[in-house]
Amino acid sequence: MDELFEKLKKIIAEKLDNVDESKITMESNFRQDFQADSLDTYDLVYAIEEELGVTIPDEKANEFETVKDAYEFIKSQQK
Repeated sequence: MDELFEKLKKIIAEKLDNVDESKITMESNFRQDFQADSLDTYDLVYAIEEELGVTIPDEKANEFETVKDAYEFIKSQQK
């Protein structure tokens, strides 16, 4: 996979303690697969913003259900 996905996996694994980085796929669902609650999601979005230099509006962050959702938004902001 590409560099952005690798960075995203590392951030997810760091912020969501029970998640093994090797188990993270594009199809992984934050709530169902990782048992992330709203506070976990907030911490994750903040970490992504800090590490990757993007701004994620709250309403957009609330739409992130899968890793792919987050990945595609971040990718669109880096152009």
